[in-house]
Amino acid sequence: MAQKYLKVGTTNLEEVEGLVASSGAGDAGKIIAADATGKLDATFLPVGVGADTKLIAASENLVAGDYVNIHDSSGEKVRKADASTITKKADGFVLENVTAPANATVYLGNKTNNQKSGLTVGAVYFLDASTPGGVTTTVPTTAGHIRQRLGKAISTTEIATEIGEPIIRA
Repeated sequence: MAQKYLKVGTTNLEEVEGLVASSGAGDAGKIIAADATGKLDATFLPVGVGADTKLIAASENLVAGDYVNIHDSSGEKVRKADASTITKKADGFVLENVTAPANATVYLGNKTNNQKSGLTVGAVYFLDASTPGGVTTTVPTTAGHIRQRLGKAISTTEIATEIGEPIIRA
């Protein structure tokens, strides 16, 4: 529930709840409120401002922090990226758990993935071949696997993501 404010009506005061998400142009002129985490919902921001995200149906369950692969399976779907399979390169990541077939908010571009743990600050991380959706500081060297740089740890729980092009190991 959002904070409420008093609005002067034509004959009395009215209690009005602030908006925590925008439903479009009909919300123009209304007061907005932060969500439960103290942040503004991205629906209030104009296109091109804020995180570059896309809602995509998950074809498998995803865990917050997973790096994911966008693929076609009777339409656009998202699944865990996996360095052991050349068709599962990382295209982005998720910041919330998702139970398939629900929609996942996939973060694209150079953003911070703040849902990791046990990272070494300053270390460069690659897509993992043994844990789908996971990361490793060990560069994959197995033939048929892909080597894909994901970014650099800026804290023990955050990777400054800069997804590189995958290199297939011969």
